[in-house]
Amino acid sequence: MWAHLMDLAEQIDGFPRHVGQHVGGMIISSRPVVELVPVQPASMDGRYICQWDKDGCDDARFIKIDFLALGMLSLVEECLELIWQCRAEKLDVSTIAYDDTAVYDAICQGDTVGLFQIESRAQIQMLTRTQPRNLDDLAVQVAIVRPGPIVGGAVNPYVRRRELLRENPQYIPRADHPLLDDLLKDTLGIVLYQDQVLEVAIEMGGFSPGQADQFRRSMSRKRSREAMERFRVDFIQGAEKKGVKARQAGDIFDKLCAFSEFGFPKSHAYAFAVLAYQSAWLRHYYAAEYYAALLNNQPMGFYAPHVLIGDARRHGLQVLRVAINVRGIGTDLAKAIVAEREANGPYRSLPDLLRRTCMPRNAAEHLISVGALAEFGLGRRELLWQIGLLVPSTTVGRTRHRQQSLAFPTDQDMVRLNDMTDWERMVADYGLLGLSPSYHPLALLRRDLPADVLNAEQVRASRDGVRVRAAGMVVCRQRPGTAKGFVFLLLEDETGLVNVVVRPDLYEAQRSTIRGEPYLCIEGTVQLHSGTLNLLAVKVTPLGQVTSDTEALTRVTAAPRVPERNSVPGNPHDKREAASAELALATPASRDFH
Repeated sequence: MWAHLMDLAEQIDGFPRHVGQHVGGMIISSRPVVELVPVQPASMDGRYICQWDKDGCDDARFIKIDFLALGMLSLVEECLELIWQCRAEKLDVSTIAYDDTAVYDAICQGDTVGLFQIESRAQIQMLTRTQPRNLDDLAVQVAIVRPGPIVGGAVNPYVRRRELLRENPQYIPRADHPLLDDLLKDTLGIVLYQDQVLEVAIEMGGFSPGQADQFRRSMSRKRSREAMERFRVDFIQGAEKKGVKARQAGDIFDKLCAFSEFGFPKSHAYAFAVLAYQSAWLRHYYAAEYYAALLNNQPMGFYAPHVLIGDARRHGLQVLRVAINVRGIGTDLAKAIVAEREANGPYRSLPDLLRRTCMPRNAAEHLISVGALAEFGLGRRELLWQIGLLVPSTTVGRTRHRQQSLAFPTDQDMVRLNDMTDWERMVADYGLLGLSPSYHPLALLRRDLPADVLNAEQVRASRDGVRVRAAGMVVCRQRPGTAKGFVFLLLEDETGLVNVVVRPDLYEAQRSTIRGEPYLCIEGTVQLHSGTLNLLAVKVTPLGQVTSDTEALTRVTAAPRVPERNSVPGNPHDKREAASAELALATPASRDFH
């Protein structure tokens, strides 16, 4: 029976597992598609799915187009609109200076949270070492943190060569073989772009243009590794004819095959580099408008909104609370509130707001809880008491259109209540908004922590090799499949972010804590190398266990659990951050932490 099962499994190996639809893929033909290929109705009326996969369509020589939707384009457009509305300045980002030193200074410092394509942990770790100073450098930066260059071992050699070139402008980087020196001169002898894969195949492997095109097509196939391997013998034989040893040719072909994991064409990298620079330029010169557009276009990017709010504060912006008499709330109810306010003037009190908007009680309670009605002169608890007098809970949901409340006085039934504490306001903010415009949990917990627990700013000012303790809320956890079991955490407090590296043995010993605790205290060694700072964890402790104060422990336990992005420890398919592993491991031998 088992032999029969294995035989059946072998027969179906490689078959499609299920039917899927490409979200932006389209094919174009000279005749009606139904006459050329089997189709089936899609879930959307008037749309149809081609029953062939992309490889089959490619083999049939259909014109296939993939439409790429970028949220950053919407962000840039909205940012320009806000600049016009707020400052009456009409900008065209295609005409800005693309060599602005101040903009590149921020990028080189790793100050890239919220920017397009260069904001991830891996990118920030690299930027301080590669120091991009023009669009050519930025295109490389965009292209290098991709599975193809990472699996091909291109990341660390390129970074090291950038450093050597900065130390010695006369340094000439060499490719793996002299045949490739001129070909790979722009990328310091490293294969980074899909285009270079084809050029190497032609220059070293002796491929004809037709054969090189077939090799290119094999890179984009579903089982591209197997498809590319079929060209190995031809490549090695062609290289041997040009004087390359078979073993060296095989090693170079292995690096080319790594692009089966996905790499960027050069044109794609440059297009993304331009958009990355535009986002950096807009944030530098029009920060308020940029962050507003960034928040309005969530979800997008590497960080959750509460991290972006903290970054905006660190860039000197004042983040205002939700308020009933300011614009920009955004929902259908908010539009009605705004229309009434513009027609008949600002709202003067909670009864005035309820009478003029017929607002449901739960919506009013939410506005009160996040402090949106603070200008009415009462605390949040007093406003919640008042709404109970004006709109009894027993009436909620009984009618679709509630009758307006009469303007009866409620002063005689009001009581004086203590207002919410800062901690209670912060918890309410996170409960309803997912962030707090005014408070960071660690700022409110700081006085309860031992004096030797440093904040992020103090950690960044520490010397290389010093042992420290730092605490923060975890905004990102990653365990890339190619990181040899290392785990990367990103801790945030009221002063900034700290990158934490967790060794495999420590992760296995404290797996549940590292995977699940929202607030952590990390004890470890500061590693400062070429401007990149990591905290190499030695001990990981839930923040609640750091203090013995019962009241403080209660607060930590009740602290809000913040949303995280790109946080799948143990995901073997997350290769975007593997560059962080290479960079973290590239330390001097005296501080080797394997």
